[in-house]
Amino acid sequence: MSGIVNDSMNKGSIMDSEDRIERTVDIYISAEEVKRLTSYLSSSGSDGVTIRSSRAAVVCLVLLCVLLLTAVIVLCVTFTQERQQILTKITNLTEERDQLLTNNMNLTEGREQLLTNNMNLTKERNQLLTNNMNLTKERNQLLTNNMNLTKERNQLLTNNMNLTKERNQLLTNNMNLTKERDLLKSEKNELQTLYFISSETKKWAESRKYCTNKGADLIIINDKEEQDFVKNISGDAKVWIGLTDQSVEGRWKWVDGFSQFWENGQTNKIEEDCALNYSPGWADFPCGNKYKWICEKSIFK
Repeated sequence: MSGIVNDSMNKGSIMDSEDRIERTVDIYISAEEVKRLTSYLSSSGSDGVTIRSSRAAVVCLVLLCVLLLTAVIVLCVTFTQERQQILTKITNLTEERDQLLTNNMNLTEGREQLLTNNMNLTKERNQLLTNNMNLTKERNQLLTNNMNLTKERNQLLTNNMNLTKERNQLLTNNMNLTKERDLLKSEKNELQTLYFISSETKKWAESRKYCTNKGADLIIINDKEEQDFVKNISGDAKVWIGLTDQSVEGRWKWVDGFSQFWENGQTNKIEEDCALNYSPGWADFPCGNKYKWICEKSIFK
């Protein structure tokens, strides 16, 4: 830009110099014509003519001087104006050049800043792309893990369902086997044991004595099946069984010496030391009361 401004200033200066040279040449040409005219007048004519010619020459010289002075003044004024215009143009062009240089510097700084920003944004973009790639890989890995865990969970659920079915089947089989065992045990007990239920009533001690005289004893209830059996044969009647706490108050024992505690919330009342069986379950009653009884005897004894 500064080169263009300097070229423009140089071209303007050359053109102004050529104009001044042309004007100077014109002035010199006019002076030569006046000299030729004066010489011609001096050489031709008489003395009178010579005097008139001298006067005319003086007049011409005066006129020529006036013209020269006028031309010089005009040239000075013109040169001064042109010089002032050139200086003004130079000043304006210098200011314009400085402004363009400033703008160019600002644009250069702006471009460098944009290049720096672009470089930083490019780095940030590349970092984001790398992060996105890593996150995508991690997501895919998590999806794969989730799929594997889902399959494993489904397999575990299937295994659990199968194990639950198998457990339920085993529980059912165990229940059936338990029922079958209890039935066989009950049948075995019934086959191995003889039972006698009285039709008359006696005190607890008298009832036991009756049983022992027959080689038996008051019944000992060993399990639920035997309890149900006693209920079936006694009905709603109250019957003495071989359970008492006469030896130590509150410590209930069967007639064979084994301990037995109360069930179903039964309480142990003082002076009610003998147990009987009736439809709700066992109960303690005074041993002097009279009730029916059940004797029990093993056929292998």
